[in-house]
Amino acid sequence: MIVVAGEALIDLVPQGTGPLVSLRPRLGGGPYNTAVALGRLGSPTAFCSRTSSDAFGEALLDGLREAGVDVASVQRGPEPTTLAVATIGTDGSAAYSFYVEGTADRLFAAPDDLPADTRAVSFGTCSLVLEPGASAYERLMRAAAGRGVFTALDPNIRAGLIADPDAYRARFRSWLPSVSLLKLSAEDAEWLGGTPDEWLASGPAAVVMTRGGDGLTVHTRDGSTYSVPGEKVEVVDTIGAGDTVNAALLHGLAARDALAPQALAELDADGWAELLRFAARAAAITCSRAGAEPPYAAELGDVLNV
Repeated sequence: MIVVAGEALIDLVPQGTGPLVSLRPRLGGGPYNTAVALGRLGSPTAFCSRTSSDAFGEALLDGLREAGVDVASVQRGPEPTTLAVATIGTDGSAAYSFYVEGTADRLFAAPDDLPADTRAVSFGTCSLVLEPGASAYERLMRAAAGRGVFTALDPNIRAGLIADPDAYRARFRSWLPSVSLLKLSAEDAEWLGGTPDEWLASGPAAVVMTRGGDGLTVHTRDGSTYSVPGEKVEVVDTIGAGDTVNAALLHGLAARDALAPQALAELDADGWAELLRFAARAAAITCSRAGAEPPYAAELGDVLNV
């Protein structure tokens, strides 16, 4: 079982162009998208979060169930669902404005236990910024790592939500000893102001960096670097692309029985190349359609050979 911990929200995606366009609600949130993508790929997955009991919250849970994701660990509350208003650039890139005051996911409480068959836990995005939930997710991360559970982190920086960038950067560094796999975008890396070598020295066994249409690169603790190009596709938008990469990496590692830091260290050039190509292909499919719509396993064919 792969547990994804973090927020679920509603993306309001513009339909058309111009200063005043209609906004279409889409199910979203970085961790939510990762959980849905894992479920669609066929990985046993559970979602650990807190969602509203409003209509948006019900729709979010329905989306998880449809993807085959276990929602038994989802807490509920009467507060409203977080909203993210997307702005789509001419290249398909997305920027967001958030409505987060008093929303349900901010009141997440760390559970006493994870499902008994948990092999990995994935964290990231707004859930590690907005208090008091951020501290609860942080405690869960440290507890899981302390029990030897594989942990994955995608900071997925949303700078507009971070009131004190220096404090957040320090907090990010404090998480690294509890992280097995760090995945982030080139833009995240620039904002955080560190390097893969610095992060690897603090804890992770591997750092995967996404470079948009230019592909993906992994840096490993032994000093190796492997890259694959991006897949060419007509981009509708990039919503959920990085989250799909998260899911594809975790799914591929689980298929190889490699959800352990030592197993990451033993993955050779061919293994990493295959895994990164699989993630690039999955992300390309997500970029080819509107909103966070990650692919199903059947859409990826035999790209992942295990």
